[in-house]
Amino acid sequence: MKSLNRYMVFTLARTPQCALCSARVCYREPQKSKPVFCPLESMRDVVEESLRIYRENEFVKRIAIAASLVEKEGYGVWPRLREIVEFAKKLNIKKLGLVFCIGLCNEARAVVEYLESRGFEVYSVCCKCSGVDKTFLGLREEDKLRPGVHESMCNPIAQALILNRVGTELNIVLGLCVGHDTLFIMYSKAPVTYLAVKDRVTGHNPLAAIYARNYFRARLGEE
Repeated sequence: MKSLNRYMVFTLARTPQCALCSARVCYREPQKSKPVFCPLESMRDVVEESLRIYRENEFVKRIAIAASLVEKEGYGVWPRLREIVEFAKKLNIKKLGLVFCIGLCNEARAVVEYLESRGFEVYSVCCKCSGVDKTFLGLREEDKLRPGVHESMCNPIAQALILNRVGTELNIVLGLCVGHDTLFIMYSKAPVTYLAVKDRVTGHNPLAAIYARNYFRARLGEE
């Protein structure tokens, strides 16, 4: 193996550490030697368990096959919105759920119009659907964006439960806040995919902070 970088030196005892691997033999040459932190070496039983799930769970297998076919047909060609459409079609899904941030109402309407034009039955739920003030959570007035006025909390659990009640087959996340998306995914019965994540600093392109790291250094808390 090539010499380890300074991060690897301190993490050899931890596994998995795939982000630190420069070999990446798992992609095309899995028979070759691997770093000690590679899960193919240290957690082979877990990998085998995952393969058992693919073999025995037909719905999981269908999702994996549909995802691979979308990758094959649309990689670098279709925008993500089109990929979601083709993915749902391959699964023969008709009822889609869309959960969105209230700040992306216009985008949400455009997404719903597009999805319905492609033959889907779409149900959408805004993040503020409960209308309950943030103080319900125990937050103080000074913890609000605009202290002293009613400011509805985001309620991703309600978003999930509403779509569960409707019986959506695939739910799409459009711009929920960090953490709110976590709660939605936790409570959604239907599988979940992302259309976009919220990042107002980068125009909803979170990787811009990595690609232009020097520019965003202060905002990343590195200064």
